[in-house]
Amino acid sequence: MKVPLKWLKEYIDVTLPPAELADRLTMAGIEAKGMQAIGGRWANVVVGRITAVNPHPNADRLHLPTVDVGTEQLTVVCGAPNLSVGDKIAFAFVGAELIDGHTGQRARLKTARIRGVASSGMVCSEKELGISDSHEGIMVLPPEAPVGTPLADYLGDTIFDLDVTPNRPDCLSVIGIAREVAALTGQSLRFPEVSYAETEPGIDRQISVEIADPDLCPRYCATLITGTRIAESPPWLQQRLLAGGLRPINNIVDVTNYVMLELGQPLHAFDYEKINGKKIIVRRATGGEILTSLDGVERTLSGNMLVIADAERAVAIAGVMGGANSEVTGETTSILLEAANFNPASIHYTGRHLALPSEACMRFERGIRPELTVPAIKRATRLMLKVGGGQAARGVADVYPGRQDHRPIRLQTDKVKRFLGAEFRPDQIAGTLSALGFDCKPAAPATEFMVTAPYWRNDISQAVDLIEEVARIIGYDKIPTTMLSQSLPPQNPDPVIGLKRKIRDRLVGYGFQEVITYSLTGLEMLNKLKPRTRVVEPMPIRLFNPMTAEQEYLRPNLRPNLLTALAANRRHEDGGIRLFELDKIYLRRRKDLPEEPEVLCGLMSGARNEPSWQGDGGGLDFFDVKGVVEGLLGQLSVEAGFAPGDDESLHPVKQAVIVVGGRRLGVIGELHPEVAGAFDITGTAYLFEIDVAALLPFTIEHKMFQPIPRFPDTVRDIALIVDAGVSHQQITDIIRGFPLVHRVAIFDVYSGGQVPPGKKSLAYRVTYQSPAHTLTDEEVNKVQQKILGRLARQLGATLRA
Repeated sequence: MKVPLKWLKEYIDVTLPPAELADRLTMAGIEAKGMQAIGGRWANVVVGRITAVNPHPNADRLHLPTVDVGTEQLTVVCGAPNLSVGDKIAFAFVGAELIDGHTGQRARLKTARIRGVASSGMVCSEKELGISDSHEGIMVLPPEAPVGTPLADYLGDTIFDLDVTPNRPDCLSVIGIAREVAALTGQSLRFPEVSYAETEPGIDRQISVEIADPDLCPRYCATLITGTRIAESPPWLQQRLLAGGLRPINNIVDVTNYVMLELGQPLHAFDYEKINGKKIIVRRATGGEILTSLDGVERTLSGNMLVIADAERAVAIAGVMGGANSEVTGETTSILLEAANFNPASIHYTGRHLALPSEACMRFERGIRPELTVPAIKRATRLMLKVGGGQAARGVADVYPGRQDHRPIRLQTDKVKRFLGAEFRPDQIAGTLSALGFDCKPAAPATEFMVTAPYWRNDISQAVDLIEEVARIIGYDKIPTTMLSQSLPPQNPDPVIGLKRKIRDRLVGYGFQEVITYSLTGLEMLNKLKPRTRVVEPMPIRLFNPMTAEQEYLRPNLRPNLLTALAANRRHEDGGIRLFELDKIYLRRRKDLPEEPEVLCGLMSGARNEPSWQGDGGGLDFFDVKGVVEGLLGQLSVEAGFAPGDDESLHPVKQAVIVVGGRRLGVIGELHPEVAGAFDITGTAYLFEIDVAALLPFTIEHKMFQPIPRFPDTVRDIALIVDAGVSHQQITDIIRGFPLVHRVAIFDVYSGGQVPPGKKSLAYRVTYQSPAHTLTDEEVNKVQQKILGRLARQLGATLRA
């Protein structure tokens, strides 16, 4: 919100320097992001009056205006077409720093001789002064501009750029900021005049208003002005709009924008003669209804959008943009002026779906109050009569189905002390709130008040809101600093946070990159994970008001968005890609809020290593992703096992279930080819998924100290012939079950010649070690014979010759 200081001073006497005022507003919760000083470089520029305009003796398109600057009269050379005797203008002396109208660069004005005539000065345009890009003619000042006054004193200004929080739409207006300044400085507020002369017949005989959907439009007001003329706005109005960041258009439209900046209420002007049936109907659009908006774009509206219609068709998109079929043009003589209040969610939905953000839309979205419509429409009517002439019909058409009573809030002064840690007198509290426009009435007991919020404040609903108002106006810096009454309690770290940090660190060390995706997904994306059934069960949790079909449901797993990220990266990267996400998923619970477990999901695709002169790096396979999971869990001191899996998203014979302590914690495997194709993933990809919440208990057990072995180990290799269906896990579980076995590792897998059909050969290196003594060959041989015997009995294993 841009607030010019001169405009602000029309409603309140500002005695603070601009920098101090900006600091006070910031401390009160309205951040001043910056200040712009207009006229800071206008040294040697004054207000002048043209006393004569003579032709240039040597050029048809040049003139010689004589300018009275108060102390002397100077004649200069000028090519502007709008030189008129008696006009007040901006005159720059030699030495003034101006903007070159052709190059746009700043330059210092020098004495020049143009076509044989000396020129010591310049009559300035708006562009040369840095006010706007207008360079077609000189800038004409209002007739009341005092001759000889420095232009910086007359037109110079300081513009505050304020960052208004979403809960304070009242501060999206100059009057709203003036109220804040009045409360901060103790000055009195001067409200702008809103009265005007009215004529018969009354407006109720010339227009009727009907609100068909009061849930979307609590209030609608209208006034009627006839016999007006459309013209360019006077300079003072144009300058105010430019300072506020808006572009002048014509006197009628400019007044609506001026009042919006002044009071915070958006308005719209219709050409009264184009309103069919002389009736306004505020209704929902019919599905597929088409309206050409003021920007010339034909827009198709949905049934969730609110329109302003006449007796036959829609004439405006409520709160967003007017229609071309009721536009005010140069031939317009009668104005129907609208000031309405609309449902914030409805305006937000319409503005976003039609991609039509605007100053008006922003104010409606934040929830301005219905009571603001009448003062705003009266103020705008008064100004339109001033700048456009005409007559205003008696009265205001006011339909107000959404009227609500403002209930007072009980405020206890002892609660103020309890919340702020400082004690304020009752009269100090009441005075602060009254300065902000609150109605404070004493209640029993004497330390309590019944406080009613003013009509422009929609962010006050409970006592703590009032306490916040007291704190920010008196000043947060005025609240004394006190020490804590006792020492800080000891920190109890959340084990889940620590586990997540460890997982992230380990995976980054393995070459993975973390991604963060949306918590929302679509049913189509989830169905892609089910190549056989194409049905998601159980049904995920749907949003009540989804913005798009692609973000309609809370994600029941991390896979869809992660696979989408892999596909997007694969299109730009030929090498290996390793991605992971560690975040919450949302699982439906019967008659309860959803369960939100933390889940880790990772993807691997592409080459195992970076290509080099030694080779292309080789492709990833199932055992790479298995190794990542084993390494990750091993560094978390968790010993994992694996069992056959049946995850529909993974390859039916290249997947496994991660088992820890007899509990299923996740899955690993190659992505099913149909799933990969559905997500446009080229090549083979591998996935792992771990339930972090279920993993946590296995990571917080107390670790026991294991001394370094004092005695040497003994290594034996064995090659076994087993059925093709026997898993590596079954064999290692049996071998590790013997007490002297320290470590077991597979180093060869073979099937084919020299191995019977339906069999395979697995070779293991078994390390034996005792913590008490050095093992003899005889001891090792006995244990190994027992191992081979158990393998033969349970798995039918035999030694390979």
